[in-house]
Order: sequence, then structure tokens, then C-alpha cells
Amino acid sequence: MSDDDDFMQDSDQGYDFEYEEDDDEESGDVDIENKYYNAKQMKATDPEGAIEEFLGVPALEEEKGDWGFKGLKQAIKLEFQLGQYEKAVEHYTELLTYVKKAVTRNYSEKSINNILDYIEKGSDDEKAGKCMEEFYSQTLQSFQSTNNERLWLKTNIKLAKLYLDRKDYGAVTKKIRELHKACEREDGTDDPSKGTYSLEIYALEIQMYAETKNNKQLKRLYERALKVRSAVPHPKIMGIIRECGGKMHMSEENWKDAQSDFFESFRNYDEAGSLQRIQVLKYLVLTTMLMKSDINPFESQETKPYKNDPRIAAMTDLVDAYQRDDIHQYESVLSNNKDLLSDPFIAENIDEVTRNMRTKAVLKLIAPYTRFNLKFIGKALQIPVSEVQDILGFLIVEKRVNGRINQRDGTVEIEDDRDKERLRAMQEWTDAIGNLYRTVFSDGEGFKMPEVTQMGDELDPRYPLPDHKQRGLGKGKGGGKGKKGGFGSQMPSFFQ
Repeated sequence: MSDDDDFMQDSDQGYDFEYEEDDDEESGDVDIENKYYNAKQMKATDPEGAIEEFLGVPALEEEKGDWGFKGLKQAIKLEFQLGQYEKAVEHYTELLTYVKKAVTRNYSEKSINNILDYIEKGSDDEKAGKCMEEFYSQTLQSFQSTNNERLWLKTNIKLAKLYLDRKDYGAVTKKIRELHKACEREDGTDDPSKGTYSLEIYALEIQMYAETKNNKQLKRLYERALKVRSAVPHPKIMGIIRECGGKMHMSEENWKDAQSDFFESFRNYDEAGSLQRIQVLKYLVLTTMLMKSDINPFESQETKPYKNDPRIAAMTDLVDAYQRDDIHQYESVLSNNKDLLSDPFIAENIDEVTRNMRTKAVLKLIAPYTRFNLKFIGKALQIPVSEVQDILGFLIVEKRVNGRINQRDGTVEIEDDRDKERLRAMQEWTDAIGNLYRTVFSDGEGFKMPEVTQMGDELDPRYPLPDHKQRGLGKGKGGGKGKKGGFGSQMPSFFQ
């Protein structure tokens, strides 16, 4: 294994992968080699002494060669680790003088990328950031004359990321414009041969627009990035793009698409071995609650291994309380895990979840009552009275509660609609009967009996009518002299 095997041969950037260096190459004088390996053994116990030994290796070479290059590289990493940034820059400038003749182009490119990746992971303060910027500047200046476009693109992308971490959006915009131009063909379209670099540039630009909340530009770039088919990007790049897409959908209250993007982001981060997967998994759980879904987000094959992860335990408890409508457990989880709100994105969106939870709790609590006090609800749910009033006001406006708030004495009266409904139904029934009566007896002809000639055949001879009744029937309508019956205008005489 060579000194640069911690650089990923098939990847443009070594994201979160680090391997122990071990040099087996035998070249040059034995004394130089022994000095180099002796310095490597001192790294853990005496880093200052190791630096001195590594810097002594180039002096033993008559001409610049591999061992001097390796010695400088190890010294630079240790100096950066110990915060000796000025010395690191000085020796890095010396290292770059080796890349033209002393070592091969491929080896020098891998080594430079290895160093830049190493310092990128350790740039957690302002001085380290300035040191990184100097490293990038020296690299670009050194390789400008060698026409190494690949290293130029990689270094500029790293520089743009440094500006983004500093929130220097003006410098980011300028650098991204320069990078886009380098990845375009003469007609202004994306060069398919540089698709991987284009996606990295899109990821940086999308991050910038997500941070500045420029959703219009973010959506345009997000859709454009997903259409790139000529690239095989590192999964971390796709994780970044999908994460920003999920946040964009969340700002639009498009919970379904946000959930889909966060899941894809988590899957990509997980594949890349990035720690960001834990944070995105929290976003996925948050989106599930905003969707008011009963589906457990930890039931999928990809997320199930993290269900009992202590880093995600608070969100697991939160979604469990939410799906059980347990307001007290929900509030307890939030109050006992203040670190959840340290993430600005979660802090911004958790209020909506809390509001939904409290609204459901209020509806459940007031169901048996027709009159109650706002303080009673606030005390029972352990929330401010002002918020109880806001929630009830919203429910009344939305017609989910039929009542009135008396702000003077802090009471609420619920109008019981059950009696009204019964009275309304009875009124409708009475009106229907009245309409039927008017139709049959006033506007119509009432109940009319058939003519006597028609009835004759229908009478059973075994049961003859009395004589006076038969006489009445033999005289035409109503028996001629018969009086008007109670039904119809003229009824047969046996109705009299």
C-alpha cells in the first residue's frame, strides 16, 4: 500500500473515508528510508519530534525525489493538526515545487487531493480556515501552468465550499459562476463529460440558496440537478441535493414530497457513511408527524436499524407520543431534550407539530362539556391560557367547534346542536305532512269512490247492502239526493 492509499482512486473526493498510510516502496538511500519510517513511528508519541525528523528527509536527498516529497507531506499534516498553520503553509509551498519533475503527475495529484481533504476535515476555526484558503490559492497558482483541469476543478470546488461555510455568499456566487463556465460547452449547455463536477457545483449552489431561503432559485436548480444523467456522483452529493430539496418542499408545506426527499437523502448519506444521515433521519420523522401519518417511519428496511439508536431516541419517543395522542408525553420529551431545538430547521417546524398536538388535545378534553373555563383547559394540558384561547378561536372560525368565548370572565359556552337537529327534523316532518294534506284534500279531488255501475260487479251478492243503502247507490253520483260526505266533494250515501 502506498503513502496515498487513503485517497479514493475511483472517487473525486474522499468523503469521510480515511485509511492508515503505510509505505512499502523502496527507493533511494537506506538512511533516508530509515529516517522516514523512524519519524512515522514517532507520530503518536512525539509529534513535534516527528515533524523535525520528516523535515530532515528532504535535506538528505541530493535531488528532489519521492522520499523528500513524502517527508514534507507528513510534516504538513502534523503541523496543521498541531495548529502550526504558518509553518504548514510554508512547507506546503515547498511541497508544490516537487510536483513538476520530482514525482509523477498522477501521484502528485492524488497526494495534493489527500492533503486538501485532510485539512478540510480539520478546519473548525477561523485560523484553520485562512490556512485552508492559502493552501487552495497556492494549489491553483501552482497547477495553473500545468493545464491540469481536473485538479483545478476539484480545488476550486473546495474553495467555494470554504466560502459557503463562512457564509461569504458573494464570493460563493462568483466562484460558482466561474465553475459553471468551466463545465459548459461552447453553446452554453452542460458538458456531459463533466457531469460529476456539475452536480457538485449544483449541490454547493443549492446549499447556498437553501441557507438564504431563495426558494425560487433553489427549485430551479434542484429540478435541473435531478435531470443530470451523465454523472456518477458520490452519494454524499446526492444526499446534499435531496436534503435541500426536502427543506424546500417543507417551506411550501408539501409534506409528501418532503418526506420522499428526506428518505432519499438519508439513504444516500447512509451509503456514503456520512454522519449527516442521523440529522436527516430526524427531519424524516418530523415530516411524518406533519403529514399526520399513522405509519411508523422506522418500519422501512433502511431506517429500522436506527430505531434504537440513542442519537435518534428523542425523535422516536416524540413520534410515538404523537401517534398515540399523548400530549403530556409529547411535551415531556420536548422539555427533556432541549438539544432537539438546537437545529434551526427542527426548531422552525416543530411548532406546527406542537400546535397540531395541542389542538387534538383541546378537542378531546372539551368534548363532554357545554361550558368551561379557559384556565381549566390550560391547567389540564399544561399550556398557556393565551394559547388555549388562540386554539379555540381557530376551531370556532373553522366551525369545528360551535361556541363562543367570553373574554371578560374567561369562559367558553358550547351550543348543543342535538336538540336543534331534533326540532329541525320534526319541523321538516310536520311540513311534509302539511304539504301532503294540501295536495290530496285541497288541491286534488280527494278520495273518490267508483261509479255504481262499476261497483255493481264488485259487490258480493252474498253480502247485500241494506235496502236504504242500495237505494242510495242506485241514484248516480252520491245517490242523487245524498249529502256531501266528509271525504271528497260528493261521496256515496253509505259514508253519510
